[in-house]
Amino acid sequence: MKKLRRSMLFLPGASAAMLSTAFIYRPDSIMFDLEDAVSLREKDTARILVFHALQHPMYRDIETVVRINQLSTPFGLKDLEAVVRAGVDVVRLPKTDTPEDIFELEAHIERIEKDCGREVGSTRIMAAIESAIGVINAVAIARCSPRLIGIALAAFDYVMDMQTERGDGTELFYARCAVLHAARAAGIDAFDVVYSDINDEAGFLREVELIRKMGFNGKSLINPRQIELLHNAYAPTREDVDYAKRVIAAAEEGERKGLGVISLNGKMIDGPIINHAQVVLERASASGIRR
Repeated sequence: MKKLRRSMLFLPGASAAMLSTAFIYRPDSIMFDLEDAVSLREKDTARILVFHALQHPMYRDIETVVRINQLSTPFGLKDLEAVVRAGVDVVRLPKTDTPEDIFELEAHIERIEKDCGREVGSTRIMAAIESAIGVINAVAIARCSPRLIGIALAAFDYVMDMQTERGDGTELFYARCAVLHAARAAGIDAFDVVYSDINDEAGFLREVELIRKMGFNGKSLINPRQIELLHNAYAPTREDVDYAKRVIAAAEEGERKGLGVISLNGKMIDGPIINHAQVVLERASASGIRR
């Protein structure tokens, strides 16, 4: 079964309290943030805290992601050295504008892996798209490295670059489509933006429904309260599951009988429909039935 990445919970790297307890919320991935959520004077402290958190036994069965600082800053390479040696699963590169940004990151990661005895290639990468040029180059970025597990759209810097502001989603429509299509063309995951108003549950759910229907794998989150809401929204309905079971049963019956054409309730069942039914059942197994 493909790894589920519905929820990716941001944690400020300098918050010792959050780093020591966040595993209890059970998101699909936990993202330790060393970039925007950490002030300049706390950068070194946050790096040390995250280094130790990555080795905590309770994080071993949760995918760990670290958003490092840009490599062009005094902190980026220090972040990378620490988190790769600590065993991070995925490095999130902020402000990815071109494939060359990924190539530079790859070269450093491979050097560190060899130096510390970690299996070369085991550290994966996520590219964060945060600018107009990044959106334009999304396909090239998504296809540039076998280490890439996904690309993520980050809204704040993007809307600033576009000289607009967060609103009803119109301002993100083209970027969402571009990032999603790039991810699908490359066979990797696509992650949507943070919804920053944690008290607006209805607005959050409207945005989740939009990106779920578009096809995003999941969403970056800033509050644990959003995890259950997101997982429930991504869970299939009872009707979805019942229909998927009937599709799989019809496909298995057709295979046993050697039928060239399979139908269910008078409608032809082909490969894409069968594959979708399998995905629905996998999601139900992981998420349960939508309440």
